[in-house]
Amino acid sequence: MANREQRIKGLIEKNVSEIIRFEMKDPGLGFVTVTDAEVSNDFSYAKIFVSFMGSDDKEEQLARLNKAKGFIRSGLAKRLDIRKTPELTFVYDDTLDKAMHLEELLKKVEKK
Repeated sequence: MANREQRIKGLIEKNVSEIIRFEMKDPGLGFVTVTDAEVSNDFSYAKIFVSFMGSDDKEEQLARLNKAKGFIRSGLAKRLDIRKTPELTFVYDDTLDKAMHLEELLKKVEKK
């Protein structure tokens, strides 16, 4: 079962990323990177972790994605061969921000 869950998770990650990159026509949406996905055990819910490059207003970008999640979900349904297409939730992945902050702290300590 774990292999199937990992396979579905990978397919959702890849396909959502492609739909956002190639099919969405929102000019206000910056460069979006899908960093991870979490899928519920019954595949009815998927939490998509995203990060944004070149945009300081992360809340606005996240709101744009959440507004288009119906479009993204319908595109995902056409690509996946599973009984039920998961309900999507987009979450900002702040791992990169935390890593950059940690790197700055380490550089400050190194200078002392």
